[in-house]
Amino acid sequence: MADRPHPLGVRNGVFNAFTLSGAGQDARRVPRSGHGRRETEAMQRRRAHSPAVPARRRRTLVVSVLAAVTLAVACSSTGDAQQHADTSADTAPDNPRGTPAASPPEGEFPGTEWRTVTAADAGMDQAVLDDVAAQAELGDSNCLVVTRDGRLVGEWYWNGTGPQSTQEVFSASKSFTSVLAGIASDDGDLQVSDSASEWIPEWTGTPSEAVTVEHLLNNTSGRFQDFDTDYVQMAALADDKTAFAIGLDQQSDPGTTWVYNNAAIQTLEAVIGGATGEDVADFAQQRLFDPLGMTDSGWARDRAGNPMTFMGVQSTCRDMARFGLLALNKGNWDGEQIVSEDWMDRSTGESSQDLNSAYGWLWWLNRPGTVLGAETAGGGDGGDSPTESQLVTGAPEDMFFAQGLGGQVIAIDPGTRTVVARLGPSTYPPGTDRFTTEDVARVATEAVTGPDRAD
Repeated sequence: MADRPHPLGVRNGVFNAFTLSGAGQDARRVPRSGHGRRETEAMQRRRAHSPAVPARRRRTLVVSVLAAVTLAVACSSTGDAQQHADTSADTAPDNPRGTPAASPPEGEFPGTEWRTVTAADAGMDQAVLDDVAAQAELGDSNCLVVTRDGRLVGEWYWNGTGPQSTQEVFSASKSFTSVLAGIASDDGDLQVSDSASEWIPEWTGTPSEAVTVEHLLNNTSGRFQDFDTDYVQMAALADDKTAFAIGLDQQSDPGTTWVYNNAAIQTLEAVIGGATGEDVADFAQQRLFDPLGMTDSGWARDRAGNPMTFMGVQSTCRDMARFGLLALNKGNWDGEQIVSEDWMDRSTGESSQDLNSAYGWLWWLNRPGTVLGAETAGGGDGGDSPTESQLVTGAPEDMFFAQGLGGQVIAIDPGTRTVVARLGPSTYPPGTDRFTTEDVARVATEAVTGPDRAD
């Protein structure tokens, strides 16, 4: 099928990002050679600390700069301006290296369409689901999808959206990046103990040579981070976000601090691309989106042509639920192991480090303990939580989430085998009663009538 120009820059399922400065410049790939190592000179600058930004203003600034990034990259989320990734059957390959599961997964898997069931048939309370949906509507949501055992129990759409309405999912993209790293690890292309400098030569011989792939996955890299650098200079202004992120300095020893660091996670674009020898967006399409039938999803690029790994996934509620179902089944999709069970256990099971109980490998967890930085991911105003708290108090400890700015969320509860996906605008109108992880967790804690938990 011949490529067709797309009004928002979509081509073969990949979205081109035109951010704040110089939109419309020619996009050029950073040259790579060998294992995809970058040939550009290391950036020799450290961003000066900007004046302290009061906490009450930070969320507004985050929303402003990232919303500006999204204006040109996100597909329309309105039903009459629908955009689709080009994933025709003649170009979408089978997963070439996936392996059969050792034992069949539980529940069902959607084919081209989801099988729909009533709440009663799914062992769920329709009144509770309606109440959760009402709260989602009050929270200015675009869509809400609830599944159990791989069957579609309910879906709701607002703001002119529909099942194929696609939008930016912001930091929920990080969980997709985690799975891509897992696939690369399963293929033998990288190990989490590897120094990231193997694919980022600019770090060789510097303090950053001690940064491993795992440090990047669990936010303990110690790479330089402050608000202006991370959210304005890198996320909104940098043409080549990967080169900018690579060029920042080392702020602390790896493994000694936990900091929510978008720029550090963007360097995984160089790591995954270098390790696999493949473009990250193409790799995602072939090894993740196509096998799961995520036909309305794509991956955005910066102006230099780099896929963005700290954000950038463009998706729908239904496709997000497919990704959540993969995670629920520990990387298995209808009998084929897309990413290993071991990787998913290490990503979404126990905390990945001792500094933040709520974080795995680019997934948010509900493990009790010190909870750091969750509000940053969702765009809230809160700070760090006290010791022995939870992301969602009272919800199952093995529940886990992909989260992004504006309350984008996938909530997965292994015990009830429920997956909930919610998407909405990047900003909440003034006075909006936000839809939170506490609201989405009610599907697992209140809506399930039987069997209660599959423990």
